[in-house]
Amino acid sequence: MGSSQSRTLWISVGAALLSIFLLYSWSQDQKNSVSKKFGATKRVVVAAQNIDEMATIDDTMLTYIDQPVDFIQPDAINEPELAVGQVAAVPIKKDEQILQTKLLSPGPDTGLSMEVSPGKRALALPVDDMRGVTRLLRPGDRIDIVAALDYGKGVDAHREVRTILQDVVILATGVNVVNKIPRRFELDANGKTVNRINLSASVNFSTVTIEAKPEEVQQLVYILATSPGSLFTVLRHPNDRLQAPTRATTVEDVLGKPSLLRVPASGASAAPAFPSAIPATPPTTVAQSPAAPVMPTYQAPIARPAAKPSRLPQKRTRYEDL
Repeated sequence: MGSSQSRTLWISVGAALLSIFLLYSWSQDQKNSVSKKFGATKRVVVAAQNIDEMATIDDTMLTYIDQPVDFIQPDAINEPELAVGQVAAVPIKKDEQILQTKLLSPGPDTGLSMEVSPGKRALALPVDDMRGVTRLLRPGDRIDIVAALDYGKGVDAHREVRTILQDVVILATGVNVVNKIPRRFELDANGKTVNRINLSASVNFSTVTIEAKPEEVQQLVYILATSPGSLFTVLRHPNDRLQAPTRATTVEDVLGKPSLLRVPASGASAAPAFPSAIPATPPTTVAQSPAAPVMPTYQAPIARPAAKPSRLPQKRTRYEDL
């Protein structure tokens, strides 16, 4: 009984191995026949899940399979790294091949909204050679924004230069956006020749787009609405993230005058003079008490000339008597 069971077990194991061998042989034959019929296979990248339109693609959304060359579509990519970071121009279904024509690089075509940090807003600021660091700004640079503000009227008019924002990131210079391939192709005037424009070295822009908090955006809009030419951008080192408080600068600071001189001179100079004289007089009252009688002594000689005219007529009367 035991020998018959062991014999049955070994026969089952042998039949299983034989079936595996036959299945492997059949699959290899099918693969060879398919290869002969459709050609060699090649790796291609497909979607591992459904990808929505205008969604940024990451590595979890992609996988790759071996596909016969005849079944690979034109412009299909064979490396997932080529699609990571790109934006889907159209919806892509699961197991669908990833084509280069279905991807867009982040830029004007995909919009700027995906570059703005949550809780912040994007705002364009006008710049020129003087206010925009000779237009050497690039997307991703960090700047400070300085404003020259006028307030008051007439004799009370003042101007202050104040740093209103620090460590602000530039999202775009003109239409050149962060993370965009720094080149653009345009047709010439005849519409025949394609010219390649290197956006990294292009200074053909008049605005820079920054991101800031909503309340900071309101302050900038107020300045732009009242005095758009008073905003200046100051470029800072990318590793310098310190936001140090700075006080406003006025014409007195430029001329080196003390800040106390900014107070009106007529009323303010006399007011401090009295308090400074009052504490000085009490310690000197004892020493200057004899000086008080000195004042009448100077007035006494002044009274003598008044007595001389009274004596002269008396002498004249004596001469007249002679």
